[in-house]
Amino acid sequence: MKLLLTSGGITNDSIRDALVNLLGKPISESHALCIPTAQWGHPMLGPATVRRSIAAEPPFDKLTSLGWASLGVLELTALPSIGKERWMPWVQEADVLLADGGDTTYLYHWMQQSGLSDLISSLPETVWVGLSAGSMVMTPRIGNDFVSWPSAPNDRTLGLVDFSIYPHLDHEQMPNNTMADAERWAADIAAPAYAIDDETAIKVTNGTVEIISEGHWKAFPA
Repeated sequence: MKLLLTSGGITNDSIRDALVNLLGKPISESHALCIPTAQWGHPMLGPATVRRSIAAEPPFDKLTSLGWASLGVLELTALPSIGKERWMPWVQEADVLLADGGDTTYLYHWMQQSGLSDLISSLPETVWVGLSAGSMVMTPRIGNDFVSWPSAPNDRTLGLVDFSIYPHLDHEQMPNNTMADAERWAADIAAPAYAIDDETAIKVTNGTVEIISEGHWKAFPA
């Protein structure tokens, strides 16, 4: 897949332009599916925030309020009960999958249980836009600091890219997300990683990594 891995969603013109470039056509001509599943696994999120995200209500609108040609909901927890023959065409026909934030390990679990993780490799033209956990799930590890789902066996995730992501760097509502905290996290990861703020995204196409930013970020080598 083509990846646009963000911390806060489509928050500025540079990230929006990168999205249009990946889509290869205007957003207004692109069909999207929103994946809110990660929210159910996070203790600070739930029914109200899921509704606000799908309804494109601020501040939960950074994926869904862009003016898509169509916008549907793909709830991964429902997929095992309806069969692949029903839901696979929905995914295959979408131009973009919008993976919302929440608990990364919960999202990873349901990507595996639903079978979506197995389908990803057959969708080379589909764009995956992640917000926070929706981005982190594509990495090999997220670090124990970001595991909040009690049933998570560890901090391992899909590993479709070879770097980890520390999101929401220096966020005003997250006083512990400082650069010093990111550096401590990176030392524990002990592998390539990026700390990014909500004005930054990581674009990945054919294995090439590009930083898109109107904010600040830091790369941590292995």
